[in-house]
Amino acid sequence: MEASDGTLSVPRLRELVEAGAVDTVLVALTDMQGRLQGKRCSARYFLEEVLAHGTEACNYLLAVDVDMNTVDGYSMSSWETGYGDFVLRPDLRTLRPIPWQEGTVAVLCDLEWVGGGPVPVSPRQVLRRQLDRLEQRGLAAYVGTELEFIVFDDSYEQAWDRGYRDLRPGNQYNVDYSMLGTARLEPLLRDIRNSMTGAGLYPESVKGECNPGQHEIAFRYADALTTCDNHSIYKNGAKEISARHGKSLTFMAKYNEREGNSCHIHISLRGTDGSAVLPGDDQYGFSPLMSRFLAGQLHCLGELAYFFAPNINSYKRFAPGSFAPTTIAWGRDNRTCSLRVVGHDQSLRVENRVPGGDVNPYLAVAALIASGLYGIDNELALEPELAGNAYTSGKPSVPTTLHAAADALADSKIASEAFGADVVEHYLNAARVELAAFDAAVTDWERVRGFERL
Repeated sequence: MEASDGTLSVPRLRELVEAGAVDTVLVALTDMQGRLQGKRCSARYFLEEVLAHGTEACNYLLAVDVDMNTVDGYSMSSWETGYGDFVLRPDLRTLRPIPWQEGTVAVLCDLEWVGGGPVPVSPRQVLRRQLDRLEQRGLAAYVGTELEFIVFDDSYEQAWDRGYRDLRPGNQYNVDYSMLGTARLEPLLRDIRNSMTGAGLYPESVKGECNPGQHEIAFRYADALTTCDNHSIYKNGAKEISARHGKSLTFMAKYNEREGNSCHIHISLRGTDGSAVLPGDDQYGFSPLMSRFLAGQLHCLGELAYFFAPNINSYKRFAPGSFAPTTIAWGRDNRTCSLRVVGHDQSLRVENRVPGGDVNPYLAVAALIASGLYGIDNELALEPELAGNAYTSGKPSVPTTLHAAADALADSKIASEAFGADVVEHYLNAARVELAAFDAAVTDWERVRGFERL
């Protein structure tokens, strides 16, 4: 039957299909860019075939750029290897209604090779590997992601036709925490919240943000894999619901020269028995494990920055005084730091403020766990907290370009040991593809500066 978290059981799905209430099952994976890709299957076919055997999709889905162009450099998928299939294996724990699509449910999948075995570079598998490493130490990760977006009164089609220029934001001024500002867009925001509730998510609140038309809907934290699954469902669904309202919204990290869209990620650890392991009697009220876990975050942030900021545009967020971090530092309830420690007792957690709205949650959370485990396993000492303005602290800088982040990842032994050399090389190639595409582009900025005056 329907579970308390909103997900569906297979027997309940059969009942809904037999009653004619469900006719479509979205069978989806999350790709390198964090997007849902897959097939719309008839519900009958899903129950009779896909449920037991999975379904196939071209393995180029993990070897293309954001425009779905086939690109060189991927060992798992190429013209030389024939662009074969991999198998989408439904994770039935993710089976859920999709209320904004009539008669539709969805299920997220793990990827397997046709001959058997997981696809290591799949974002969901990258995270699963780190969760397994935690479990071997008797630990489990709990995560919350905070996605910001900017709403425009223009439809996606209108925005495309205008080259995404001169769009009308849903609010004309800063509506940070403004009840009036969110009321202007409440029909859309309410539809998103209620639709996500119907899809098994737990909305907590919505608030306005600083950039005109910018808002954030916060959801209840959960175990790491569930949160990343929910993040993917929400991000895709919010765009679809916005389109139904004749509007558009963007999660891109930096739409314009004002405040960017962040995706702050909160992470805490517990024992696999549910016990609190981060609070303690050491300085700052930390346990030794918490101090080492946080020290690992600091130590690895520069090397693993690519997983938090995977696109050219990601790095435009990192500006002094913007509430986006520029230095690698930690502080208690200090929003100028990359790592902000908040909560107490069981709720004690680390907020990583580096990711933008364009982040792939599976890869980012995997990087957080790998960093923390490095600190724990090597018993790293925690540096003193930063009290004051991290922007002017002289602390080491967060990588400022995709090129710098890719170089740091390429040189990282920590990344190779945690993720595997094949995974690191796969995502380094994704970075190289992005950089090459940008280097070949002629931008509006260049035209404005050079058309007449140069």
